[in-house]
Amino acid sequence: MIQVPRGRGQQVLNIALRHEGVNLSCIGAQDEQHATDLVLVHVSNQRVEAFLGDLQDTDIEPEKITLLPWGVMVLHPPAGEAPEQVTEVGTRAPLEIFLGGLQSIGSWKGFLGYAAAAGVVVWIGLFTNTIYLLTAAMLIAPFASPAMNLALGTARGDATLIWRSCARYFAALAVAIVTAFVLSLIVQQDIATEQMVAASKISPVAVLLPLVAGAAGALNLCQSERNSLVSGAATGMLVAASLSPPAGLIGMAGAMGNWSMVQGGLFVLLLQLVGINVAGAIVFRLFSLTPSGVRYDRGRGWISWTAWMSSTVALALLLTWQLWDRPELQRSSREQRAASEVQRIVNASGIAELAEANVRFTRAEIEGQNTLLTVVYVQAREQTALEEAQIAESLREQLQSRLREEFDVTPLVDVIVLRKK
Repeated sequence: MIQVPRGRGQQVLNIALRHEGVNLSCIGAQDEQHATDLVLVHVSNQRVEAFLGDLQDTDIEPEKITLLPWGVMVLHPPAGEAPEQVTEVGTRAPLEIFLGGLQSIGSWKGFLGYAAAAGVVVWIGLFTNTIYLLTAAMLIAPFASPAMNLALGTARGDATLIWRSCARYFAALAVAIVTAFVLSLIVQQDIATEQMVAASKISPVAVLLPLVAGAAGALNLCQSERNSLVSGAATGMLVAASLSPPAGLIGMAGAMGNWSMVQGGLFVLLLQLVGINVAGAIVFRLFSLTPSGVRYDRGRGWISWTAWMSSTVALALLLTWQLWDRPELQRSSREQRAASEVQRIVNASGIAELAEANVRFTRAEIEGQNTLLTVVYVQAREQTALEEAQIAESLREQLQSRLREEFDVTPLVDVIVLRKK
């Protein structure tokens, strides 16, 4: 809806016609002081920015614009083309995407309230080993909004939006961490639960999650309301999926004095932030969100380039630190590789066959070592003449030597030999 001085409405209609506007109308109206023309314009998503740009280049002043970026079905002659008309749904205009992101920066009270609620729920889930509560914490955690707004600010080169998004991101994380920390102190928790141990295990492929989350979140914001197959809540949960558990883990581990878990949690949070920003900013730029735009003059190209390159370099440094001889930041993948190595050694021994192998890093913190607990159940081969104790000792020595050499860990191995009657 465009409100212009009386007599200028036809000029707005002419501009709208150049941009394939349909169902146009001009109505005589009255604002607070003057007689005006109220022009109703329907244009496709792709035409919004260009239409507003041409309107801005005219001498029509002052114009008042009310943008209604909702999905509507505009039916116009010929009537037989109605099915084609309603299916012409495209991506949002860059201005709609950007202004929508700015609108999501709402009240601090509500924002921090949701962060505290997420901290309570994730603490309960980790403390009681209840997985569905961790899912609930991901749904209510408000981490997705500032993370995606940071990507918007990076694509646009908006220093103000970048600063505000970082402030809200770290404020929400701090509230969730402090909440979990206080609750662990109240119950005097002194040992890590199974879910805490699971959340502390990091894989070298963990970087893929923030990259996918950033791309999916940006793609969801760029899709129009009726053209998206995935809800915003789903993509928001994807972003929060790797943020809520580590935030709760940091608070709980900090209360226990388990600094190894704290370090792992901080690493994940930083990895998520820079990964989401890199992927999200790329997608936004592909959808034409650039530093220059209609009714937007805060963008700076050098800020956009600097923010994106800083995030990329930070992502590369984090990955280098993770992969450069840091076993505690690769525990998930190392457990899988160690289990495969155990199977290979046992089956190649000629004296036993593997029945089951439980390989995991322990929750206990023993200073000066990275403890890998390995419990192996084997079945003695019928042709072997060795006793159970001899088989167990032989395999234990082989496994301990190989695991220590290959994975830079302190392997504690127990071999249990089973025989058929």
